[in-house]
Amino acid sequence: MKIDKVEAIAIEVPLPKPFAGATYTVPTRNTIVTRIYTDDGLVSEVYNGDNRKCGPEVARIVMEDIAPLILGLNPICHEKVWEHAFKITTPQGDRKYLMEAIACVDTAVWDLKGKALGCSVNKLMGGYRQRIPITATGGYYQEGRTVESFGEEMQWLISVGMGGCKFKVGGLSPEEDYERVASAREGAGPNFILGCDANQGWTIDEATRFAELVEPLDITWFEEPVRWQDDVCSMAELRKRISIPINAGQSEMTSWGVRRLLDAGAVDIVNFDMSHGGGPTEWLRAATMCGSIGVKLLHHEETHLAVHALAAIPHGLYTDCFPDPERDPIWDKMIINRPNISDGWIDVPQGPGFDIKLDWDAVQKYRTN
Repeated sequence: MKIDKVEAIAIEVPLPKPFAGATYTVPTRNTIVTRIYTDDGLVSEVYNGDNRKCGPEVARIVMEDIAPLILGLNPICHEKVWEHAFKITTPQGDRKYLMEAIACVDTAVWDLKGKALGCSVNKLMGGYRQRIPITATGGYYQEGRTVESFGEEMQWLISVGMGGCKFKVGGLSPEEDYERVASAREGAGPNFILGCDANQGWTIDEATRFAELVEPLDITWFEEPVRWQDDVCSMAELRKRISIPINAGQSEMTSWGVRRLLDAGAVDIVNFDMSHGGGPTEWLRAATMCGSIGVKLLHHEETHLAVHALAAIPHGLYTDCFPDPERDPIWDKMIINRPNISDGWIDVPQGPGFDIKLDWDAVQKYRTN
């Protein structure tokens, strides 16, 4: 079996309203669909990332720069394919785009490997369990929202099967954001997983103050609590000051970046994103490092990929999801065989590869390249 053809399709779906975290606003839902064809008739069917404006450039890198390096290789040999693709990072270039392009190819390769062997990616990665808790991303900053609305949002998340929420903070003062989180906890009740994500919005002193305020609310993790320019040292210091576990890693592009967090003692949980950081092959490398020192794993977004990876290892915690179709119309409309979600759990798909079936009319409607 050999790789015969590579195709990447950039997707952009306008959202009916913007969704804002502390340091960003999301006006569109974007991704890249990657199809790798083999000479014996297998075709991958996967999508990666929320690339927003860089999607067409990442798709171009996949087809023009990586494809010539991997044609003729056997996709079952994923390490070899990854090594060939990684050669594009040696010359100077935007390595964020390059690693996202490698991730698209590597994800498609794992899908093909599973299809060739008749096995799910979850089982190829370790197959530790076949269901895992699921949380939503919510608590967005939106004009006109009342404090009470955040408690109501948590109740809605429970009604659609979510077991918890990664709640957006960091865009207001610690005191103001505490009020929002307190409303969420009141609405959710005591058994709901509630993490807080500041998206690198605060100084270390502001993050410390917020953590002290919310500590009685039983917060499961505090994600990217401090500003980017000195995040590793600041998170290591913050861990000494507070009792809430620190979570970071979605901004890293490689397993080497994750190692930097671990070496500094900066994190209790890593949420490395395989679509930001070189695909499942590189994600497994990071997961192995984390497991060797007792650091737990989450995954930034990407429910359809993360459910396989996190459930494959003993130190995976929860998948992440955008259950609101206005935030993620791709998850809502473009996958026609979404896995079962109920009572705070998601089942691992049992078909070969990632077991993703896409609505190709929707793909063609929203493609941008």
